[in-house]
Amino acid sequence: MIFPVRKSGANAPRAPDDKFLTLDSPSGWHLDTVGADAALKVTAVYRAVTYIAETISIMPYYLYNSVTRDHITDHPLLEVLTQRPNEIMTPAVYKYTRQVHRLLTGNSYVYIARSSRTGRVEELLPLAPSLVRRFFDTENHLHYLYTDPKNGDVFDLLPNQVLDAKAFTTDGITGITPLTYAREVIGKDLAAQKYHRALYQNGGRPSGVLYTDSNLSGRSEEQDQDGNYLSKKEVIRRAWNRVYTGTDNAFRTAVLDLGLKYEPIAMNNSDAQFVESLEVTVADIGRIFGVPLHALMSGKQSYESNSQNRTEFVQTTGLNIVTADDEEYSYKLLSLSDRGKHIRVRQNMDAALRGDTKSRMETYRIQREMGSLNVNEIRAKEDLPEIPGGDIYLARLDSVPLEDYRRISRQRNGGEE
Repeated sequence: MIFPVRKSGANAPRAPDDKFLTLDSPSGWHLDTVGADAALKVTAVYRAVTYIAETISIMPYYLYNSVTRDHITDHPLLEVLTQRPNEIMTPAVYKYTRQVHRLLTGNSYVYIARSSRTGRVEELLPLAPSLVRRFFDTENHLHYLYTDPKNGDVFDLLPNQVLDAKAFTTDGITGITPLTYAREVIGKDLAAQKYHRALYQNGGRPSGVLYTDSNLSGRSEEQDQDGNYLSKKEVIRRAWNRVYTGTDNAFRTAVLDLGLKYEPIAMNNSDAQFVESLEVTVADIGRIFGVPLHALMSGKQSYESNSQNRTEFVQTTGLNIVTADDEEYSYKLLSLSDRGKHIRVRQNMDAALRGDTKSRMETYRIQREMGSLNVNEIRAKEDLPEIPGGDIYLARLDSVPLEDYRRISRQRNGGEE
């Protein structure tokens, strides 16, 4: 149980807001107004975030002995990790939420709720990153200040009470969201969306010019809302826009009088290239987030290439995320006694590669033939029950039990038994 170190009021620290893109963009967007919600409106960003979160969320936790490699099946922490991290979340939802926080804000924070009697971990509660602030005390120890959104109470949490997952970091403390480095790409894409919206609202046609041989100088008899007289040109412009612009008025037949003529302005090469640049934007987002192009529903790669890219993603971007999580969980969720017994928390990354059946089966075949896995160990990876005789290890001679390998090898080479 934790207690607030400061009640709500004037002295309570203000929770930081969700604006984390703070620089101007050459594309014309002032990015301190582009937060997570705005960034997710860029479809490539949305897909990159969900792709990473979905991949990590399907990897199940398990405990094992780092020396003997045996799986631990009777530890109380397993219930929290594999059944219910907290009252309202399944393990998959919990891990998905944690990755979304990490990617969109740079840091993911989880409060470790322990039993006051036994000290065992009872729940893992994700904290809104915007409500957590880090600071160092006079002895240079890290603290986390969490502001309760309901009443404004502030809680001082120590590092052993918080799981802290970081995105990119330059100091090992503060995580930097990939959106910070994607700000120009995101700004360009938002500008493109604005351009497309304007083009669509004009019926898919660019603007044009109304011209006449008549003299349109001077004011008209019409007034605006403030009582100011409008010019004759402004009256004609407003009348034209009212009748012939917008999606509901697209492609209506124009009827002109007073000698007016309309000449459309064709889309120039720069505009066309700007529209085509969306593919470049998608590739940039993929590079920044470290996800393959096919994961963003783009590109024309073959199925074999996509499968290889998927495997490569799991073994690079995915492995980096999982390794950092495993180390954080092992150090903060396990007791000193457990760590002394070489117990560690791991995530099964094989679950993320199950879609590539051909490559997975080939890997199993090679491992079995070289004697590193037996049938039951392979079946365990596929969530299948053990079978009689499945505990025997084989080696090529061709494929004999390892305990008979030396004897059979000597027999086949003419030696004595």
